[in-house]
Amino acid sequence: MNTEKQKVLVIGANGSTGRIVCNLLHNSPKYQPIAMIRKESQAKHFDSNGIETILGDLEKDFESAYKGIDKVIFAAGSGGSTGPEKTQAVDKEGAMKSIDLGKKNEVDKFVMLSSMGAGNPDKMKDSPIHPYLVAKHKADQHLIKSGLNFSIVRPGGLTDDAGTGKIEAAESLGKRGKISREDVAKTLVTVLESETAADAYFEIIAGEEKIDVALEHLMASHS
Repeated sequence: MNTEKQKVLVIGANGSTGRIVCNLLHNSPKYQPIAMIRKESQAKHFDSNGIETILGDLEKDFESAYKGIDKVIFAAGSGGSTGPEKTQAVDKEGAMKSIDLGKKNEVDKFVMLSSMGAGNPDKMKDSPIHPYLVAKHKADQHLIKSGLNFSIVRPGGLTDDAGTGKIEAAESLGKRGKISREDVAKTLVTVLESETAADAYFEIIAGEEKIDVALEHLMASHS
């Protein structure tokens, strides 16, 4: 029996959600996180928690970060508040490069943290985050067409509240809502399983169903 942990590259590891993802993976019996960071100075937090880091910058060449990687969680994001250049560089170009490297290095699954509204950004043309949603949309479409096994998670507004482990999920919820970063991170880790929400994209907000149950119902509604 193979008990070796699967190595998961966490891109955007130093962000608020990325850190939670790394901690969840670190405490998992199945996965080993590899936290991709842009600067050596960011390593202290991860070193103190026994989490391995690797240097990689989305705006440069970061293929070396993929060595020995089994799966990827892309949790990087400008949030749409850092200006159009950074949005393009990170949310679109950086994400697309990450997907291409995932394909080149034959990762088993690629999990994308996207955003509610990225499925159809034209509905939010008047929103200040419209350029961010367009960038996310293009990256999501690139992943869908990549041939990789994927899950694209599109959360509503993020909060720093404690997680409940419960969500509401649908391809399109048809309403706005909020969700804790902790529950988003738990969802990202849950869909790392190859068969869980395979080749699926969906929105999530806080809800009443346990994450795994909500995802089962989501996929059942597609079959």
